Amino acid sequence: MKILLTNDDGITAPGIAALYDAIASLGEVFVVAPAGVQSAMSHGITFHKPLMTREVQVNARMRGISVEGTPADCVKLGLRTIWVERFGADSRPDLVISGMNGGANVGINVIYSGTVAAAIEAAFLGVPAIAVSLHLGGSAAIEWVRAAQIARHAIDCVIAHPLDAHRVISINVPRTEGTTGPMPPIRVVRMNTAAGIDRHERRESPEGHAYYWPCGNGMDFFHTAQGSDVEALAERNITITPLWYDLTDDASLSAWQERLHGQ
Repeated sequence: MKILLTNDDGITAPGIAALYDAIASLGEVFVVAPAGVQSAMSHGITFHKPLMTREVQVNARMRGISVEGTPADCVKLGLRTIWVERFGADSRPDLVISGMNGGANVGINVIYSGTVAAAIEAAFLGVPAIAVSLHLGGSAAIEWVRAAQIARHAIDCVIAHPLDAHRVISINVPRTEGTTGPMPPIRVVRMNTAAGIDRHERRESPEGHAYYWPCGNGMDFFHTAQGSDVEALAERNITITPLWYDLTDDASLSAWQERLHGQ
């Protein structure tokens, strides 16, 4: 299996290194990731400046291409150009994996996520994709290696079944405690759609100008639906959510066609 690995925390982030090690035995893993942190960039892409690239030896095991761009840029450039240059015109990866993100991507935060956007970009271009995120929280140290082991378990369960070329699977790994233990249960759940409870603290600059500092934790929502990804992750499950990039509201499409017929 050939895998393109990317993320939104940057090519030197601990999450991508841990995930690289965890999935290395699946086959050939080629890394194309942002040069720096691109969290919450959603599906932004770069039009007005060049995408500078550099080959980076991240550690003794992982080497990759850093891109001065967004997560979606990395996948677009990676699949359409860098992969072709490296492996040939007729070659494509079997799978794109985005992550492991430092922070959960559940609920409406999926819309903002650069991690998920990178996976969706792959789906646009006809390569099945998996986004992997880790729920952070509590006072315990982040056990990246253990989290990556859990992620690999979930990935194995997903790829044991056929993946449509234009679909995305979002995996969220629950908070880790310790370096060993049984695998958390897997729940396949839908995305919670309630708005997040965002807070902005008003502050004042030395010059007397007001500014606002975001201070939400990303996991507070006005409502948590039963059976949703937010509920399942809070209960320390691995969550699996199939995603689809077609934003058409099919339920109201025919009604609007009737309303505007002949206009």
